[in-house]
Amino acid sequence: MNNNPSTQRLAGKIAIITGGGGGLGKGTAQKFVDEGAKVIIAEFKEDLGKVTAKELGCDFQKCDVSKKSDWEALLQYVDKTYGRLDCVVNNAGTSYRNKATVEVNDDEFDQVFSVNVKAIYNSYNVLVPYIQKKGNGGSFVTIGSVAAVRPTLGLTWYNASKAAVMLASKSLALEYAADQIRFNNVLPTFAPGTGLQNRFLGLPDDQKEFESNLPQPMGRGCTPRDIANACCYLCSDEANFITGIDLPVDGGRLI
Repeated sequence: MNNNPSTQRLAGKIAIITGGGGGLGKGTAQKFVDEGAKVIIAEFKEDLGKVTAKELGCDFQKCDVSKKSDWEALLQYVDKTYGRLDCVVNNAGTSYRNKATVEVNDDEFDQVFSVNVKAIYNSYNVLVPYIQKKGNGGSFVTIGSVAAVRPTLGLTWYNASKAAVMLASKSLALEYAADQIRFNNVLPTFAPGTGLQNRFLGLPDDQKEFESNLPQPMGRGCTPRDIANACCYLCSDEANFITGIDLPVDGGRLI
């Protein structure tokens, strides 16, 4: 825990973190709480979200990020409880198991674009006008993927979904720069121990085999803490002149 007020880089900020019940989202929620933010975990898995929120000492709201109505309910809760919103980490995401593109069915394709793309569309359409009206600026961080820059074999539509929202962030960074609303992307590499990673490589759920197959120059995948540190920086006042960037957290994979 970070109990030194002088290092609380997010003190006083109100933050939504989607998919915050576990994995990268939970790590980011922990970091934000440690750094002084008031965090609302927006999680589809209600039991998981409640347990994590209780553990970290933050709020929980059930949210299916692919549904605009859930985002509207989330915003209503945030406004009623806090009266403002400063940071949004769009972390929730999904994929199908690594396989030939012609084997991807319609349901798998629709789910990937619903959770990875439409959810971000909903987030922006519901939350940006609210932050704009408040006039205090804000920071959106989308968890993209190195796969959007260097595609992962067997994940064509996952790769494409992440590329789509990364470009959307850059476009919005231009559109709302005058409102001091910033949009940035964090690009994780493979993250052992998180829910999607064995699907990405088409491996069985065996941690040692996963680690042995990681194509990583630094010899490991990224951790929730690695992603959390990047998100914390981009949501802090230290980054108030940073917008429209892709920040790889990849141990050199994109070199």
